[in-house]
Amino acid sequence: MFLLFEEAGKFMAGRVLSEAETSAQVELDSGKRVKVKAANFLLKFEKPTPAQFVLEAQALSQTIELEMAWEFAPEEEFGFADLARDYFSLHASLSEQAGMLVRLFEAPHYFRRAGKGRFRKAPADIIALALAAIEKKKLIAQQTEQWVAELSQGSCPQPIRDQLYKILFKPDKNAPEYKAVVEASRATHLGPLELLIKAGAIDSPYQFHWKRFLLENFPRGVGFARIDAPLIKDELPLSPARAFSVDDSATTEIDDALSVQGLGTGTVRLGIHIAAPGLAFQPGSAIDQLGRNRLSTVYMPGYKITMLPDEVVQNYTLMEGRDCPAVSLYVTLDEATLEIKSTETQLERVHIGANLRHDQLDAIVTTEWLEDPGFMHEMDPQPLQHKREQLSFLYRLANDLKAKREVVRGKPENFNRPDYNFKLVGNDGAEPQGTEQVQISTRQRGAPLDLIVSEAMILANSTWGSWMAELGVPGIYRSQASMLPGVKVRMGTRSLPHAGLGVKSYAWSSSPLRRYVDLVNQWQIIACARHGKTAALAAPFKPKDAELFSIISGFDAAYFAYNSFQGAMERFWTLKYVQQQGIVEIEATLFKDNLVRADHLPLVLPVMGAQGLPRGARVRVKLGDIDEVSLDVHGTVIERLDLPLETEAEIEADEEDDLTVAGPIAIAVDMSEPAADSLENGSNPAQAAADNPAP
Repeated sequence: MFLLFEEAGKFMAGRVLSEAETSAQVELDSGKRVKVKAANFLLKFEKPTPAQFVLEAQALSQTIELEMAWEFAPEEEFGFADLARDYFSLHASLSEQAGMLVRLFEAPHYFRRAGKGRFRKAPADIIALALAAIEKKKLIAQQTEQWVAELSQGSCPQPIRDQLYKILFKPDKNAPEYKAVVEASRATHLGPLELLIKAGAIDSPYQFHWKRFLLENFPRGVGFARIDAPLIKDELPLSPARAFSVDDSATTEIDDALSVQGLGTGTVRLGIHIAAPGLAFQPGSAIDQLGRNRLSTVYMPGYKITMLPDEVVQNYTLMEGRDCPAVSLYVTLDEATLEIKSTETQLERVHIGANLRHDQLDAIVTTEWLEDPGFMHEMDPQPLQHKREQLSFLYRLANDLKAKREVVRGKPENFNRPDYNFKLVGNDGAEPQGTEQVQISTRQRGAPLDLIVSEAMILANSTWGSWMAELGVPGIYRSQASMLPGVKVRMGTRSLPHAGLGVKSYAWSSSPLRRYVDLVNQWQIIACARHGKTAALAAPFKPKDAELFSIISGFDAAYFAYNSFQGAMERFWTLKYVQQQGIVEIEATLFKDNLVRADHLPLVLPVMGAQGLPRGARVRVKLGDIDEVSLDVHGTVIERLDLPLETEAEIEADEEDDLTVAGPIAIAVDMSEPAADSLENGSNPAQAAADNPAP
């Protein structure tokens, strides 16, 4: 005797070896023996063989018209054998009964399972929806197959082109466009990105990087809704100081300015003046929400995405010729020894006498010009009139502050490599297209104007950080436990030393128009200035405030993403510069295993032929092909240059610096997933449609 039974949703048949009241021992055609529970018995038969019986049942099932079977079926629950007798004849054969079982089982949109071998017919309206879903799924499958064919032949269908960045980086894995890319990749044995490049889906490498960044970080675009900037209502006193800022010519968010009073009296009052948007709006306001959503301005060659709308920024920026609201730190110093006597914070208006631009003045404001009163240029530019004495004092102070920090730091800061400036010719601040002519210029790190501003800001950020801690007012701090390899700078709400800077406390506060954490700290500093020892009760953010931790988490993620994108765009334009200038060889320094840094370009790349060369060796490298999508370029060492080497200490100091090296683009297309249902795996589309009928 043979038995047809159900096991784990599948029909099986085999020879009954023994049978008890609740189960049977069955041998399958494969020779495997299984124990079958009586509840899973469906049919017993004497002939034909189990394999032949199943084949006959499957063949008969395809002759059954589902609409007619549905009409014959009773409204109440029924068994498959009962419906077979109603459909075929009163004496329906066992094969016909088995055929009805198979047909009912594979048509869940008409018949729903109610138990082993038992069913209930579906309502007519559900059937209509399911049939529509099946037809839709069939059409989608046909469309997907057509897209696969087009992609495989090197052509990109428009719907896939339109969804390109979503497919690669934030895909809906049930979407037909995504499935088509996966299946075409399998069919052509090409990676998804390589497939799409060959199919012409990526019109512009620059747009590829730009739109990918927008999708991941600004999915709603970079524009702002119209919003009015509130006025500062406080009656702020006007400072007697006359301040000036130092930025590059492209800077519109002028956060900081400096003033010097009392030169020649023996006691100097240094003013560090920070733009004060925190006096105009509070946490939770509409403008605050804009800043909280973006967290920082995004910089890239030739363009930027500001944290706040420009019309808002222009209300609080430290614009030349205006009396601007400011949070000012005044530092009283001994003019001769530069010893700090006292500090105080004022909420005030300060007159901005000039917006100096270092890219226009670096050649004038040199170390010799600052340190030697007798040194004269042919003519000093108008903005520098009457500022030489102030700048000379500030430069002397900056060097003193830096030297004192380096004592704590344990070693001098490394300024052995230049900063690189990128200019896109004719861009004028508009969104780049990626085809512009690019110019790259160098600017030595630690240039006098840079040093003056950076040391003043470190002084302000460390002073205010310590002051908030003394008053018990929480802030957002940056700290570094030590300068040992691998010890990173971290952000937190506790005032801790920053070993890399050599200060006991450091809270970013000097760029509230460009960084959200600076704005948060400004609100806390304003509370300190207004309320003194009771500031902790009045400050917007209280100790252990969960909001602060949330801001830190969000800012860390955004700042990393923005900096990574800036690095990638600088690499893009560097590679574009190499192409535009026809550069085929570069001089470089080996600083890590098979990695070199170009001596005169902001470019790090892997090389072949460096085996056996020591770190610090200078080499000539022949460049290979450039891939603007992956930002990849390789080189081959063709000559060892017999020039002085960097010291080991300098190499180690550089190892974690600006290592923007191209690697595989991280895409979200998962080639390890099962093949698409409609194309390969033979799953039941009717079952899927019944489970998810069309709306």
